[in-house]
Amino acid sequence: MEYSDTPSTPTTTSPTQSLSSSPSSSSPRPLLHPSPPLVLSPCAACKILRRRCAEKCVLAPYFPPTDPIKFTIAHRVFGASNIIKFLQELPEFQRADAVSSMVYEANARLRDPVYGCAGAICQLQKQVNELQAQLAKAQAELVNTKCQQANLVAFFCMEMAQSPQPVPVQQSVDDFITSPCSNSSFLDDTNMGPLWEPLWT
Repeated sequence: MEYSDTPSTPTTTSPTQSLSSSPSSSSPRPLLHPSPPLVLSPCAACKILRRRCAEKCVLAPYFPPTDPIKFTIAHRVFGASNIIKFLQELPEFQRADAVSSMVYEANARLRDPVYGCAGAICQLQKQVNELQAQLAKAQAELVNTKCQQANLVAFFCMEMAQSPQPVPVQQSVDDFITSPCSNSSFLDDTNMGPLWEPLWT
């Protein structure tokens, strides 16, 4: 068995050769920045109740964190459990109107603990009745004024139809100038005699 005296040199690859040999390593990889965590502010209801606001909180769309007084008023009159129960029993497109109605009724109940919203409705109905009475009175006065005006116009027309035609002043002066008989009789001595007598006596 023969062995060669020359030692075998191991083949080594340089980093540049390895980078050039692999096509995937030639393209630079983009740096991926981690997205910041999404911080959700709890709704006003959960903040007042001091509980964790869930992702699908039924109160969050109607009680935003910027308006906590809205839930405070409704919570004082109806309670959080009743509000949640009311909203869950309604379809989604009616919930906003239901929340507005509950907040309005709670405000009325806090202002008037005895009658609440019914007292406000009765007061508004009373104002409507008073305004309708005033409107009817004004309409009756308007009709009466129109009747009086029509009667006055008819009276003036009847008076003008019954009265004789007045002679114009200019026409009477022209007739006096152009009529010789009237001039001679006006300047007659017999007519002027009584006027001249005091001058000769």
